[in-house]
Amino acid sequence: MAKCDLCGKGPQFGHNVSHSKRHTNRRWSPNIHRTTILVGDQQKRLKLCTRCLRTQYKLQH
Repeated sequence: MAKCDLCGKGPQFGHNVSHSKRHTNRRWSPNIHRTTILVGDQQKRLKLCTRCLRTQYKLQH
């Protein structure tokens, strides 16, 4: 399942709408990456969305 370990962001649901206005179900998955980040003095392996990954990078540099 695509879910961010830091912020909890998961898939969102909605509809595809065709030219004839037929609504069919679809879902948008967050962009999840498996990464290793430093928590305190320990390295942790987490699944993060790219927004959280970007924020972590900005906090470290």
